[in-house]
Amino acid sequence: MSFRQTRHHAAAPVFFLIMIVLGLHGCSSDEAAAPRSAEVLFESAMQKFQDEDYQEAYEEFRLVTLQYQGSTLADDAQFHMGECKFRRGEYILAAYEYEVLMQTMPTSEFVPNARFHRAMCFYEMSPKSYLDQENSRKAIDEFQAFLEYHPTDARVPEAEAKISELNAKLAQKEFENGVIYMKMEYYRAAVVSFDFVLEKYHDTEYAEPALLRKGEALLLRKRFPEAVQVLQVFLEKYPSSPLRAEAEGLVREAAEKDKENARTIRAKAAADSARSSTSR
Repeated sequence: MSFRQTRHHAAAPVFFLIMIVLGLHGCSSDEAAAPRSAEVLFESAMQKFQDEDYQEAYEEFRLVTLQYQGSTLADDAQFHMGECKFRRGEYILAAYEYEVLMQTMPTSEFVPNARFHRAMCFYEMSPKSYLDQENSRKAIDEFQAFLEYHPTDARVPEAEAKISELNAKLAQKEFENGVIYMKMEYYRAAVVSFDFVLEKYHDTEYAEPALLRKGEALLLRKRFPEAVQVLQVFLEKYPSSPLRAEAEGLVREAAEKDKENARTIRAKAAADSARSSTSR
């Protein structure tokens, strides 16, 4: 046997060994690259969610919605995408994910939850009363939509309570605006603010002081008859109010100034008449 033939026979086993290793590696790579089923992905995402690893859970729920849009787990995954963002305090993003579910899967059993939790996103972003209340108004709109779409849901009382709470906050802001106008001596603007509270938020705790302060603002504007009328309505409507003594004092002041103003007008009229007679 020649040297070349000996080399060829020696190399053959090595070649086949390399091919076998490469084949095994290819098989293992194929297995690793094989996509996970919707069920496996969802189960993995739920485990991360329960472990409070919300960002990783979000990414796997997202894979379910992208790779298995038609599966029975797609709506559940979409809802939990919102839950992940909500629990991370990312309320704007959470509200978006809930909206996606409501728009793209309107018949899903998770829609009531999504609608309620979307309202809760804006509720959580509702700031102190002295700040801009856009999110408070959005939360009210979302809770009202929840009541309209799901009137028999067990969370209806909670939604109604949230609406009342948010309305009280809006009333507080408007009332405080009126108080600020009073301090600045912008009495006309103060009356507008107090009237808004009385018309829009008449069922809140701020309606009572708003009515009193409206009477006071009218008194300071020297609209004495109107002030007396408003303050008398206050006394009739809130007979046991802790503000009653103040209201009674304002009524007396407005009535006295109204009489004094009437005397001044009569005296001026008499003086004008006397001057006119003298000139003739």
